[in-house]
Amino acid sequence: MFTMYRIALALLTLMAAIALPSTVVAHVHSNDHEQATKALAAGEVLPLRTVLDRVERDYPGRVMGVEFERSDNIWVYKVKVLQQGGQLLKLKLDAKTAQTIEIKQRSVRHKGKKDAHPGGRR
Repeated sequence: MFTMYRIALALLTLMAAIALPSTVVAHVHSNDHEQATKALAAGEVLPLRTVLDRVERDYPGRVMGVEFERSDNIWVYKVKVLQQGGQLLKLKLDAKTAQTIEIKQRSVRHKGKKDAHPGGRR
């Protein structure tokens, strides 16, 4: 049984490394992998790739980070997406259905050099 979990974890990690840009893999916490592997094996969540396919379809842009956690008694994926034009979306998705629970957005565009460099200096 333990060996099966180790194999599943190794496969999930490998699939994530292949399917995701390196910037996203770097932001997924190692504990998230363990939790996700167990929840996936139990049929409690969708695979991350399935969720990201839906995110990319519904919210075009570059995925900048992914977190996996338990919130309000459900598993959620938190996904940050940088969209063209400088909008940063913070999505909270039900990990079992990939339904969007919450969207937060803010502009990350710099309006001038003073905004780009604190104090207006380089």
